[in-house]
Amino acid sequence: MSAFPHLNDQGDAHMVDVTAKSVTERSATARSRVSMSDEVVSRLRAGDMPKGDAFAVARIAAISASKKTSELIPLCHPLAIHGVNVDLSLDTTGVEITVTVKTADRTGVEMEALTAASVGALALIDMVKGLDRLARIEYVELLEKKGGRSGHWIRSENE
Repeated sequence: MSAFPHLNDQGDAHMVDVTAKSVTERSATARSRVSMSDEVVSRLRAGDMPKGDAFAVARIAAISASKKTSELIPLCHPLAIHGVNVDLSLDTTGVEITVTVKTADRTGVEMEALTAASVGALALIDMVKGLDRLARIEYVELLEKKGGRSGHWIRSENE
């Protein structure tokens, strides 16, 4: 067997068979950050955006994206998503989006959390691009995962 689980003995990509794995509670938390101009930060704070409620759109986009991850990432298993929490935090230079995805399944939800944080950030950029063409995603990163064979992992502050 290949050292890489997504490659078979011939080196071809394939979807890993998780049939024999136990169903366990699993969760993952990811975050993204969108930086933007002072004007856009002020308008978001005031709820004065030309396209409407940017936070509501980003939140719904993130939730929807978590449920469609297996359609976007080729070797990702389709999962029953049991819960998604999206937190948007506005500060003086932009918005941080933190997403936690939960399931009870045979494989983890790290990709679902990362996809949700990414798409939430993209939706936010779409909502502000008319006011700030320089708005950008600064990062997308996994913060924590729980459950499964590898147990509990938390990103350290130095990573």
